Amino acid sequence: MFIGIGTIINVVAILCGAGVGVLVGSKLKAHTRDLITDILGLVTLLAAAGALTALWSQRYISAFPSGWPLLVVLSSLLIGGLLGSALHLDERLEKAGESLRKKFGASGESPFVEGFVSSSLLFVIGPLAILGSISDGMGNGIDQLILKSTLDFFAAIAFAASLGWGVGASAIPVAMYQGLWTLIGLGLGSILLDYQIDAMTVVGGLLLVAIGLRLLKIREIAVGNLLPCLAVAPLIAWGVHLLK
Repeated sequence: MFIGIGTIINVVAILCGAGVGVLVGSKLKAHTRDLITDILGLVTLLAAAGALTALWSQRYISAFPSGWPLLVVLSSLLIGGLLGSALHLDERLEKAGESLRKKFGASGESPFVEGFVSSSLLFVIGPLAILGSISDGMGNGIDQLILKSTLDFFAAIAFAASLGWGVGASAIPVAMYQGLWTLIGLGLGSILLDYQIDAMTVVGGLLLVAIGLRLLKIREIAVGNLLPCLAVAPLIAWGVHLLK
């Protein structure tokens, strides 16, 4: 096998899952698709809860001075959110989704953009995307990405059944994001320490909460503007760790 095969398998899994979901979704009534979307919102919140547990892990807490574990998350969100807002990332992400919608020939009334944005963020958030890609780049195997691909396949089926081909289009940012981490693994090895990955995971969990609220139509949070938080979190975690 060659370096990067794990991400290729992941991309294929998302596309195949989306294809199955679109075929299934076309046979469902509108109220059934709405119910599926609500279920996806609830499951996304459940996934967020799993990611947030890292906030209370001894490994994460012991890496910082007393009182700082939560402040690392808050600082990451504030700084990353301000950066993303200044760069208008949410608008750019929406425009990218709209551009892909037109290329796919989906109607303006279709939930293509919502499917693209929500599933893109869901598939790239989490330690498996980072750790699996770095492991692939270092030549240590693709077991983690195989697991992620399996999970993403079934998630793509469920999402695409109600949100359509926008879910399949999310394979593009997944390929770019995981490809970048694979290159980092290839060139530099494992550059993130456990507590830094925990910080990213917790921040990512909060982004998943935002996605869940969007899917449930409770609150339209500009999740795209919060994406820089994922990059800021390990840097802030490292800086605070030096203060201990």
